[in-house]
Amino acid sequence: MTARPQDSFVAALTAQLPALRRYARVLIGSATEADDLVQDCIERALRQWTKLEHVERIGGWLRSIVHNIHIDELRRKRRQGISVDLTTAEDLSANMSFVRDPAAAIDFDRALSSLTYEHRQILLLVGMEGLSYRETAGELGVPLGTVMSRLARARERLRYEIDFPPIPGEKRES
Repeated sequence: MTARPQDSFVAALTAQLPALRRYARVLIGSATEADDLVQDCIERALRQWTKLEHVERIGGWLRSIVHNIHIDELRRKRRQGISVDLTTAEDLSANMSFVRDPAAAIDFDRALSSLTYEHRQILLLVGMEGLSYRETAGELGVPLGTVMSRLARARERLRYEIDFPPIPGEKRES
């Protein structure tokens, strides 16, 4: 009995779920919203699986879907106005379960969330997912130099935000 193409696609999709959830969580900052985003991504991927020409490129393809859905959602929210996410405290405490110093985790989460979307995205792809600069550039459709400069600025900004946290009520430019 031969394996069907959809079987190898489903196996590859399943293998990508932990990394995809990590990616969504860092981009959004909320585990609940990240799970919703990943679910929307999976639904879209399952509907469009025949568009993926090479199953070994599924990671980048799925991250592109997550990115596009996220951008669409940001645009929709911008049109609707501001809302308050009451799950943030719950999500933050869930992420700190493996951290020895909860204060450091809070500082890091705050510093990471203060970065721009592009900077969080670059840090995640290179730092957490282990993509090379070239792979990251290809996936994001930007020049290699852009990846390198964004990564350098993201790291510098993250260090600054951790070393010099804002004074309560202080408004900073990103």
